[in-house]
Amino acid sequence: MDNLANASMDSMRQVNEITGKQMPTFSMDMLDKDALRDLFKKHRILCVMHFAGLKTLEESCNKPLLYYKTNIGGTISLLEVMKEFGVYNMIFSSSAAVYGSPSYLPIDEKHTVGGCINPYGKTKYFIEEILKDNCTAEKQWNVVLLRYFNPVGAHVTGKLGEDPQGVPNNLMPYVSHVAVGRLKELTVYGDNYDTPDETEVRDYIHVVDLAQGHVAALKYLEKDCGCKVFNLGTGKGFSVIDMAKAYESASGKRVPYQIAGSREGDIASCYADASLAEKELGWALKLDLAKMCEDLWRWQSNNPTGFRQDS
Repeated sequence: MDNLANASMDSMRQVNEITGKQMPTFSMDMLDKDALRDLFKKHRILCVMHFAGLKTLEESCNKPLLYYKTNIGGTISLLEVMKEFGVYNMIFSSSAAVYGSPSYLPIDEKHTVGGCINPYGKTKYFIEEILKDNCTAEKQWNVVLLRYFNPVGAHVTGKLGEDPQGVPNNLMPYVSHVAVGRLKELTVYGDNYDTPDETEVRDYIHVVDLAQGHVAALKYLEKDCGCKVFNLGTGKGFSVIDMAKAYESASGKRVPYQIAGSREGDIASCYADASLAEKELGWALKLDLAKMCEDLWRWQSNNPTGFRQDS
């Protein structure tokens, strides 16, 4: 189910085509409890994978009430309906944003959380705390919190990829739009960080590896695990310039860029220690940076305007 605020039902049609299966899809909002109840009445649901939420950092600073209502209010609505229908298993799409500015690297799951630098990150942190408290109070709940670092790439077929509305807020969709000619140049925010090339360093993970992490988490829930937290990242940091150059190699296109001032709240480096997920979930990375860029370019070059081919 999706309210399609920042998505297209075309993505689900592509999923059906790729898999050869017809997945039931519903255009509805998790704040609409009556619609949720109707969905739970009609289907025998064993687990909820909860990805829903607004996720633009800058917008969250300008519209905090919208983010708190949508992300936190929607999650509470969903949890209440799950409880009504005896569904106590959830995988939650969390974020490395809960760590705030790291006090050490790589970041493991024991790192302090809550020092978030924007309302988006705070919503992820608050939802994690709600889920932890709920699992403590009601032992029948099993929840896996997956803290994503930076998912990039696309499905290998080139039929399924990221399609941000308007100017992309994340680095690689922005780079991709420059390479395909939709944007003139990449803006690099800050070149005075304590990193090898003085631009920001982040941990980027192929979206297919990320998806496999959810499959592993689904199996893990069978252990009646209570509430568990796992990082999903590669443990490697790449700079903004590293990523632009890697994409140029994959696409054969230039990615011109200009340097701008650093943004308030941006941090120099952030990358994961994901060894706990490897150990407990039996999850392993299979796709490297070159593959991330190759698959993203295949999606973008095959779909230069995303799912909106008439744009």
